[in-house]
Amino acid sequence: MSEAINAARRTEDIALDLLKFVAAQAHVGTKGAGGTGFGVTASSKPEDQVAELLALYTRCRQAVESPVK
Repeated sequence: MSEAINAARRTEDIALDLLKFVAAQAHVGTKGAGGTGFGVTASSKPEDQVAELLALYTRCRQAVESPVK
């Protein structure tokens, strides 16, 4: 049972690291404009920035948890 919990925690950690990397590269959640060509627009409202980060985290979790072909 604890192995399953540790495995789930590990994928969450990997997804969080991926989120940090992508957010930093695309300037998601910052007030500056994206300069990496991702075309990310800066949100003026903190609520919009949080929503963007949560959506990105969801996509990172899906990428990490998807089966490898």
